Amino acid sequence: MTTILVIEDVDALREEIMETLTYEGFNVLGAENGLVGVRMAQTHLPNLIISDVAMPELDGYGALSILRQNPETGMIPFIFLTAKAEKADMRQAMQLGADDYLTKPFTSEELLGSIAARLRKYDSIKEHYQEENEQATVKLAHLSHYDDLTQLPNRILFHSLLRESILHSQLNHKQIALLFLDIDNFNIINNTLGYDIGDQLFKAIAERLRRHVSPSDVVARLRGDEFAVIFVDPINAEQVKLKVQKILDLLSKSFSLCGQNIFITTSIGITLYPNDHHEADELIKNADLAMYHAKAQGRNSYQFYSSQLNTQSSEHMALANSLHQAFEQNEFRLHYQPLLDLKTKQIVGAEALIRWQHPKLGLVMPGKFIPIAEETGLILRLGEFVITSVCQQLQAWQQKGLPHGRIAINLSGQHFRLQDSLRHTIAKILRDYNISPIHLEVELTESEIMQNSDRTIQVLSELRNIGIHIAIDDFGTGYSSLSYLKHFPVDTLKIDRCFVQDVTTDRHDAAITIAMIDLAHNLSLNVIAEGVETEEQLAFLTQNGCDRMQGYLFSRPVPPEEFEKMVMGGKHL
Repeated sequence: MTTILVIEDVDALREEIMETLTYEGFNVLGAENGLVGVRMAQTHLPNLIISDVAMPELDGYGALSILRQNPETGMIPFIFLTAKAEKADMRQAMQLGADDYLTKPFTSEELLGSIAARLRKYDSIKEHYQEENEQATVKLAHLSHYDDLTQLPNRILFHSLLRESILHSQLNHKQIALLFLDIDNFNIINNTLGYDIGDQLFKAIAERLRRHVSPSDVVARLRGDEFAVIFVDPINAEQVKLKVQKILDLLSKSFSLCGQNIFITTSIGITLYPNDHHEADELIKNADLAMYHAKAQGRNSYQFYSSQLNTQSSEHMALANSLHQAFEQNEFRLHYQPLLDLKTKQIVGAEALIRWQHPKLGLVMPGKFIPIAEETGLILRLGEFVITSVCQQLQAWQQKGLPHGRIAINLSGQHFRLQDSLRHTIAKILRDYNISPIHLEVELTESEIMQNSDRTIQVLSELRNIGIHIAIDDFGTGYSSLSYLKHFPVDTLKIDRCFVQDVTTDRHDAAITIAMIDLAHNLSLNVIAEGVETEEQLAFLTQNGCDRMQGYLFSRPVPPEEFEKMVMGGKHL
C-alpha cells in the first residue's frame, strides 16, 4: 500500500487532507511540524510527502533540505502547500528539490492529480534505477568471476569450478587432471615489445587454449602469465601426457601480433584427482609445486606432482632461510678454476666460483643455491660479495708478486636491471683495493644478455670503457640468433661444456665447435673451451685454434691457497 506523509501545523487542514487520502485508499501519516515530519519520514520511509511551508520549530524548506541529504529519503517525492502570498517563494523550494506545489485553497481533484503525477514519475524513476542496479549487479558478478582481459574464469570462479569437478568425479568414480601453466620469461616480451602487445598475446593464448580443450573442460586465467586447465573427461596418466604435450606444441607455434611473429614456451605442472589428493586446495598446491619444478628443470616442459616434490620443496625453503644467515655467518667461499693458454700451456688467469660452506650440509654447490638467491633477490648481495672478495684476493696476490692473470666473475642478469650503474659499484670496489680493471673479467650468459638488451648493452659498454673484459658464458646454449654479437661489447666467447664433452665422438658437436671458434676469431674475439676433461678433447681444441681452456683435465676449482701454489710452482699442461 502507498504511504503518504502529511506535514501541516494547522490541525483542521491536516485532518481534512488525511481523511481525503484515506478515503482514496492510501495509508496516511500525519505530523504537526517539520521536526516531527522529518523523524517520521526517516522512520517510515513514505512513498510521498505533502508539507506546508510555514511551520514552527522547522519549516518546510528545512525539512526538505534535511531529507534530501539522506540517501534513504532523498528520492521521496515532495509536494509543498503554500498560501498565495508565498507563491513567489516556490523558486527556493524547487532549488531545494521539491517536485510540485499546491496553492491554498485547493480542491480534492487538484490534490489527487498532483499526487498521482508525482507517484507515476517516482515509480518510473524507481523502475529505471532498479533496472540499472540489476544491470550493475550482473556486470559486477561477471567482473568478480571472469578475467576482464581474456574473459576466462578468474581465480575465484576457478576454485568453485574445481570443487564442482571434484564432486562430480566423486559421484561418478572418475579421475580429473589439474594443470597449472606458466608462460616462460613473459617479462621479456613486456619489456621489449610493450604491455599492449603483451595483453594481446594473453588474449591469443586464452583463445588457443579455449579452442583446444573440450566443452566440458575448464580453462582459467589465475594471475598474470599463469593459466589453469581442468580435464574432466575420463582420463589416465598416459592420456594426460598426450593432452599436455599437445598444449606445449600448440603454444610453441608462433603468434602473429601487430606484424610480428612471437614465440613462447610454457612450463606445466600436473596433479591428478584422486591419486594425489581429495581436497581442492591441496590439489592446487600440488599443481603449483609441479609447475615450478618444471620451470626449474629447464622450462618448456611438464612435470607430474609426486610426494618427492614436497620433500624437495621443504629443502628449498630450508636453504632459502639459511641463505639469509650465511652472509652474517661468513659461510661463503670462493674457489678458483685455473685458465690455461693452449699455446704456452701456462696458467693465465682463473674463474672465481662461489661455494657455500653450510654448517650442517657441508659444501653446497652453486647449482643448488644460486637459483634460490635469484628468486629471493639475494643474488645482488651475493654478486657484490664475489666482486669484493676477488678484489681483496687480487690485492693480496699482488702484494706477494703473484702473476695471477685475469680473474673472471659471473654476474646475474638482475645486476643489469638496477637503476644505479653497475660500473659505479665495481669501480668503487676496484679503487678500494687498488686493483686495475684489466685484471677483471665479467661473464654473462646469452639468455641473461637478451633479457633487457638495451640496458645490458649500456652497462657492458660502461664496464668495457673502464678496462674490464666482457665474456659470454655458455655460448651456443642460449638464443640461436648471432646478430647480437655485432652490437654487444664482447671480448671473449666461452664454448659450453655440452659441446666440448662429445667433440671427439660426435661429428655435429665437432662441427659446431669449429664453427664457433672460426666465428669468434673472425670477430676478433678470444675463445675459451669449458669442461675439458680428456687429452683427446685438448688435442682437438688445440688443433682447431681454440685460445684457452679450463676443466678437470688440468684442475678442478680450488681454494685460493692451492691456486697460489699452482702459479708459484709453475704448474702447466
